[in-house]
Amino acid sequence: MARPGQVKSSGERLSDRIALGVLTRVFPPELVDEVIVECRRVEQRSRLLPARVVVYFVLAMCLFSGQGYEEVARLLTQGLERVRRRDEGWRVPTTGAIGRARRRLGPEPLKVLFDRVCRPVASAETAGAWYRDWRLVAVDGTVFDVPDTEANAGFFGRPGTGRGQQRTYPQVRVAALVECGTHAVFAAQAGPLSVHERQLIPGLLGRLEPGMLLVADRGITGFELWKAASGTGADLLWRVRKNIILPVLQAFEDGSYLSEIVASRDWGNRDPARVRVIEYSLGRSGDETVYRLITTICDSQQAPATDLAALYHQGWEIENTLDEMKTHQGGRPLVLRSQYPDGVEQEIYGFLLVHHALRDIMHHTARPPRLDPDRTSFTRTLRIARRHVTGQGALSSLPAQPGPHTHHL
Repeated sequence: MARPGQVKSSGERLSDRIALGVLTRVFPPELVDEVIVECRRVEQRSRLLPARVVVYFVLAMCLFSGQGYEEVARLLTQGLERVRRRDEGWRVPTTGAIGRARRRLGPEPLKVLFDRVCRPVASAETAGAWYRDWRLVAVDGTVFDVPDTEANAGFFGRPGTGRGQQRTYPQVRVAALVECGTHAVFAAQAGPLSVHERQLIPGLLGRLEPGMLLVADRGITGFELWKAASGTGADLLWRVRKNIILPVLQAFEDGSYLSEIVASRDWGNRDPARVRVIEYSLGRSGDETVYRLITTICDSQQAPATDLAALYHQGWEIENTLDEMKTHQGGRPLVLRSQYPDGVEQEIYGFLLVHHALRDIMHHTARPPRLDPDRTSFTRTLRIARRHVTGQGALSSLPAQPGPHTHHL
């Protein structure tokens, strides 16, 4: 009998055929292999679980959340019975073997793969993704529960509990940039619970560029962050707290006005940033909430106040995006499965990558009839992707989109 991982005389191994069904369009083997080489994870000896297979396994466990390690491995190879019969040395790896393989791989290849693959996907024709010439994007944060191990609790920390409350799970904080019209996550940073979202967001700003309009809620705003984000060339539309002093420098016909903001400690030095302010309420009975927005778009003719008010609420699409990952893709209640911090980071990027691939497929499906991708069912796409993995003997016939790292299967 051949040793695990040994190449049979036919030259075909099961591990050479393992893929992710329809999602392989987004994560082709050639790209995964490039990332493995870049991260120096190429095996020095033949293994039952070579690095490419481990990458696909991590993605599969984030697609089949809630399934055990060995069941995920079976699902990955279920449609490859012909090759399984030939490769007599391959067997379903044990949970312990998979865990050790994940630790060898580490989080870096998944992070690099995310940087290579995850970009805004909307084209000029994508419905709901643009306001005039601006690509609409949003930033926000969330937390994921992680297993209550000593390593996770010591690194990530746990939320405080009141008297009489049960001990809670440790949590990891994640901040993300999302393309509003497609729900595609194109930048993310993870850290301990004690790290505020405002501290993670600077690591996302390198993905902003001119032609984007970034929407943010009031829990994220801050002068230094505003200066850094606007310095990328992107335009900003952020909600601010009502206690911020915003002097009226010039009033516009649409009800907005020109103002300036400064750092709270900088009133003496006066190094202001020029902003335009939009204030409004929704006019609902019993709702006296006043929304206060600031934007870098200081020309009221370029973007009227009523348009910007509507766009701010469209930025809440990021909450739907995070819910897709945590509720539909992950299942409720979602507790990540990794017992150690490096594994948690690896798993988070696995979730982000799978979600991006699903959303990329949804966008591709919506393009020919110019449908809004939001009208395509995420849950149905998720189910189709899961079925396609288990029947992947023929792989996917879905054509790849042109790009530096996409390939026909």
